[in-house]
Amino acid sequence: MANNKKKQLTPVQQEYQILQNQREIKRPVLMNCIKAFFVGGLICAIGQAIQFFYIYYFDFTEKTAGNPTTGTLIFITMLLTGFGVYDRMAQYGGAGTAVPVTGFGNAVISAAIEHRSEGFVLGVGGNIFKLAGSVIIFGVFSAFVVAFIKTILIQWGGL
Repeated sequence: MANNKKKQLTPVQQEYQILQNQREIKRPVLMNCIKAFFVGGLICAIGQAIQFFYIYYFDFTEKTAGNPTTGTLIFITMLLTGFGVYDRMAQYGGAGTAVPVTGFGNAVISAAIEHRSEGFVLGVGGNIFKLAGSVIIFGVFSAFVVAFIKTILIQWGGL
């Protein structure tokens, strides 16, 4: 706490701050970062294996194998979330499970599962994009801005 704010606290509040700092649980930040790194890396390695599967068994190219790989990863994540496995992975791996595309699938299906008791239309349909909706909106808006800037640069700069 800043010294200016500390001066404004009463002696009882200052004593409480000291007690709170003594009893605060210390977070293992380094260990959490290492777990997130390895769990996220494992998810990406699985994605790479799926991409190789599509390339070698279905004659996709590296460019065309990306979309089915992404769809497969999201589908697997939704299944694992439905069975409660992905939540346990997220408890262990933390941000490592949220960063890849699997975090998107988890966010979508979690909202749908949470509100399924309210019905399919108002519950699932109304809340399925609760968390992922902002990601979609900002993604579409960012794509528009980048395309607009690129169009202006091509028009004026000859890129």
